[in-house]
Amino acid sequence: MLLYFGSFDPIHNGHIALAEYALDKDLCDEVALIISPQNPFKADLLQTPEYTRFEMAEMACRESRYADKIKPSVVEFVLEKPSYTIKTLDFLQKSCGNEMEFAIITGSDIWSRFDEWKDYERILNEYKIYVYPRKGYAVEKFADRVTILEDAPYVEFSSTQVREKAERSEDISTMVAPSVADYIVKNQLWTPAGRIVRLTSMIESGDERDVLYVERGKCYFQHNEWGKAINDFNRAKAINSDNAEAKQLHDMVYEILSFRYKDIYNP
Repeated sequence: MLLYFGSFDPIHNGHIALAEYALDKDLCDEVALIISPQNPFKADLLQTPEYTRFEMAEMACRESRYADKIKPSVVEFVLEKPSYTIKTLDFLQKSCGNEMEFAIITGSDIWSRFDEWKDYERILNEYKIYVYPRKGYAVEKFADRVTILEDAPYVEFSSTQVREKAERSEDISTMVAPSVADYIVKNQLWTPAGRIVRLTSMIESGDERDVLYVERGKCYFQHNEWGKAINDFNRAKAINSDNAEAKQLHDMVYEILSFRYKDIYNP
């Protein structure tokens, strides 16, 4: 089984194309998309909830050419966080290592930091690793100990670019599966309105981090809801007086208001 680790936030056509390629080339019998709930190298503040990412991955896998062989996995959802690859591998090896052999596939951008992974030498010694090239990231580290997939399908865009387009309400139909595109629009994922709902839910549940107020304030800022934006930036400063971003944004809103509504400041 080929293990494809990632945040998949969201899963896009490039992810599926690579999984299909691995099966076309007989690199494996099955591909498991290991969805990471908390990547040690990524901030978790606004990462899309894991089960939302899993639902989208399920949809994309069902629409792939190998719906019976490409499937998402929630294995890391039940393991200790943050998600270290070696711990997931140990768990899988203990659970079903007698029934199947595991290999790993990853991009050269991720591979560039491989020597920062927990117990990376063990992974190198115990598992076959495939690395597919990503633009701007040559495979230099441990190149003689991995298989570089030079002919793997190349996709210009990333999950970050999908999110950015969704935030601007632009067409993403060529980047993700049809059902995933519909899901993103229906649930307002990555739009300012959708983020406001999620951030408000987090705050109302008792999460009082200053960064949450800053992020929600930015969303209000984008909607020209100046009063709500100022309130959130003020709240962030009250929680953390050293939050320079909150102060900068607060001052920016006041500059906008003083320019637009001069009479308020010059009675």
